[in-house]
Amino acid sequence: MAAPDHTPTEPSDIRAEAKGTAPTPLSVLDLVTVGAGHTATESLRTAVELSRLAETRGFHRYWVAEHHSMPGVASSSPAVILAHLAAHTTRIRLGSGGVMLPNHAPLVIAEQFGTLEAMAPGRVDLGLGRAPGTDGATAAALRRSDRLNEGADDFPQQLAELTRFLDDDFPDGHPYARIHAVPGPVQATSPGGVQSPHRPPVWLLGSAGFSARLAGTLGLPFAFAHHFSAQNTVPALDLYRESFRPSAVLDEPYALIGVSALATDDEKEARRQIMAAALNMVRLRTGRPGLIPTPEEAEAYDFSPMEREFVDSWNTNVIHGGADEVRSGLDDLQKRTGADELMLTANAHSGAVRLRSYELIADAYGLPA
Repeated sequence: MAAPDHTPTEPSDIRAEAKGTAPTPLSVLDLVTVGAGHTATESLRTAVELSRLAETRGFHRYWVAEHHSMPGVASSSPAVILAHLAAHTTRIRLGSGGVMLPNHAPLVIAEQFGTLEAMAPGRVDLGLGRAPGTDGATAAALRRSDRLNEGADDFPQQLAELTRFLDDDFPDGHPYARIHAVPGPVQATSPGGVQSPHRPPVWLLGSAGFSARLAGTLGLPFAFAHHFSAQNTVPALDLYRESFRPSAVLDEPYALIGVSALATDDEKEARRQIMAAALNMVRLRTGRPGLIPTPEEAEAYDFSPMEREFVDSWNTNVIHGGADEVRSGLDDLQKRTGADELMLTANAHSGAVRLRSYELIADAYGLPA
């Protein structure tokens, strides 16, 4: 049997259609957070429940993000988690939001995501970040080097190498021309080989201008971290669109933004929950990372004036409240940014609270039940 032509990416792998009354497609970003009094096992079980809920209710994709040395975030190994989620879902797109490319050899990532693609054909996304996803000391341990700037500066070269491994198209004479990422396209060219015509589409992630410009120049889809870099959202999206050059992947720009959004049945409860998440951020930013505190612990915490200022600023960019209030906030944000897709992350102490938030948002937009 002849091997099928290899098509790296199709527009349908990237673009999505809004459902219900949502202004754009809605997706999920999961940090697999671990609250005080809970275990990573419980958080990973919640991830399975949430991925199933997202699939059932019409969310388009479900991404997990690479973080390290943070007790309250159990997503240090996105490929492992995605393999687990692939076994418990059938339709929703699964991906990384993202894998931090400088932390890994490009060949390893190509192998991991080629394996995921073989597990869940046609529904795997490869989102790539340039930051370490942790502090400098942990990044040095991951990379076995303290020359961290080199990894970030070499990002375009690493990306080009990874893409060639994914497409199996190093030119003749290249040192890696005889090296193949497996599972991958080389299997289609082997005697008797049959291989999927797809490979995971590459997304670039960013919180400032570098990745926005690079994604635009390469004609790749772009994901911006509005949830922790809101002041840079509009400038970065403008830069992406201005820099965009049509490619074999996309003929027009496509940008999603990550958004902190928490809906509860009681508006006061939403405030309690986001204060707990904000306290966790205070501790993280001051070198004291830990488990996500309970709302009761946050209520009892004596914030210093500087911490209070940080919390107030942080919470300004968390869309929270009742379902209608969150829907209105998401609608306004989409109009202001022109984002093609909204990827929602709900940070709360309890997995049950996070699950309920996505249910309420789905109901508010009339997503499929």
